[in-house]
Amino acid sequence: MRIGLLLIDGYALMSYASVIEPFRAANNLAGKKLYEWRHLSAAGPQVFASNGLTSLADHVIPEVSPLDRIFVFAAGDPAAYKDERCFGWLRQQARQGVPIAGVSGGPYLLARAGLMHGYRMTIHWEHASAFREEFPDQALDPGLFVIDRDRMTCAGGTAGLDLALRLIEQDHGAVLARRVAEWFIQTEQRSSGSAQRPGLGEIYQTRNARLLTMLSAMQGAIEVPLKRRELATIAGVTVRQMERLCARHLQASIGEIYLRMRLDHAVHLLRSTSLSITAISISCGFTTASHFSRLFKRQFKVSPSRWATRREATHGG
Repeated sequence: MRIGLLLIDGYALMSYASVIEPFRAANNLAGKKLYEWRHLSAAGPQVFASNGLTSLADHVIPEVSPLDRIFVFAAGDPAAYKDERCFGWLRQQARQGVPIAGVSGGPYLLARAGLMHGYRMTIHWEHASAFREEFPDQALDPGLFVIDRDRMTCAGGTAGLDLALRLIEQDHGAVLARRVAEWFIQTEQRSSGSAQRPGLGEIYQTRNARLLTMLSAMQGAIEVPLKRRELATIAGVTVRQMERLCARHLQASIGEIYLRMRLDHAVHLLRSTSLSITAISISCGFTTASHFSRLFKRQFKVSPSRWATRREATHGG
């Protein structure tokens, strides 16, 4: 099987290695070449990984020989990637019936190319907010990977290993896939629907049902925050009882917990999108950008604009 690995500047090495290494191991364990791969670029022979590593592509699209499967690797800020030549090439490959996979931020590029209409999909949780803003009608699965006919999407990170193992099993059977899993010390393969992130109970270290109900309600109402009384009503207690539960189990007030959750979401948006400070402040439920900036700096000891500048330096824009 001829695999094309399309690397977009800023791609994450972990996501890349998690996908390609299982195919290499499959070749070694089978004692023959089941898979071969070529590194592709859309912008010239040199491609830069997120950690600054420079790679040389084997081919620059569209000058690529026929492929049997394509993986698109992107990270950083995929929402800012708008190379129509790349999108056109992906559409051409899709028309020719080549199965295409997006990894980490790669699914964003597939959606931009118009290749995900009518398909189930997932994406790395860090890119989900920006993706929903641009594609509100596209449902997102929260799991590790989704295989839907000739489209594959993967959350990236170590989830690439789970996707690769599933594909090896489909291509060459469960025995080889299990041997590859053992090669990489994976004693139990995760299902496609396994969660990308820990649940609220793990994050906040609580099993209290009323607190978990409150936290879930907070998480679902970031842009338009709920009042304390509304949260207490949803949890089935009075405001005073809710405050006591928060103090006892979370060592903070309702307001402090909610504010930290909204500010953490702001950090996520600053890190994963190119939204303006004003847009982020609105998305996180703050009445003015100045009020948001003041609270952000008090919490993180740096202004949101400074945080954004630091992010651009880290990701190379």
